[in-house]
Amino acid sequence: MASVMQRAGPVLRAGAKVAGTLRQALYPATCMMCDARVDVPGAMCPACWTDTPFLSGACCDLCAVPLPGQDEATRCDECLRVPRPWDEARAAILYGGTGRKLVLALKHGDRTELARGAGRWMARRARDLLTPETMIAPVPVHRWRLLRRRYNQAALLAMEVARHADATFAPMTLVRTRHTPMQDHRSVTDRAANVAGAIALGPMAEIEDRHVALVDDVYTTGATLTACAEALRRGGARRITVLALARVAKGR
Repeated sequence: MASVMQRAGPVLRAGAKVAGTLRQALYPATCMMCDARVDVPGAMCPACWTDTPFLSGACCDLCAVPLPGQDEATRCDECLRVPRPWDEARAAILYGGTGRKLVLALKHGDRTELARGAGRWMARRARDLLTPETMIAPVPVHRWRLLRRRYNQAALLAMEVARHADATFAPMTLVRTRHTPMQDHRSVTDRAANVAGAIALGPMAEIEDRHVALVDDVYTTGATLTACAEALRRGGARRITVLALARVAKGR
């Protein structure tokens, strides 16, 4: 039987290659954000890539905001004044241009497949922080919003980050204990009040002395991330890393 399988191996591989070529001809891979052809699924065409503001230079260690003119990452003025309940933060892109369109399509447009490429970007941005021992936990949504939207975009991103980092996907680490109105167009103070007491550790979560990477789609003021991180601290997390797909930055 083993010899038969060995002889069949090249035939099976050749068949798989032909099937892949045929599939590509019938259903060619297209850009994540437009109809342009790309080499592999989950990739961007050159035009959309150029219009997506990827973060690669110096950024604040605690809130991921870009720091123009800095040679290496440090802390922004706000983070020097305002303590954060986490240890470091990273974001893959700025919330602007095609980056903004991508976030909105993922969050409100049922484009769940976008999480595949976006999660890869996030894992790559944080590759020096994540290990197989890291727990990847998404910012939770309330069950009523989950029923209405049908998915949690932060959980989709967290799952992809965990896959690329070979880390543990822990979707029930945090829960929303009450429904909260959307944070859009609220002030910093109102955002903090809106989520106060609304997030808690999941009943089965075991995070004591663990490194937890907290994943969300957008970092705006940090109010929701703060509520989440405080719950993780109360649960005994040793280290907390914030990972956002996009960072909102003033004047950008």
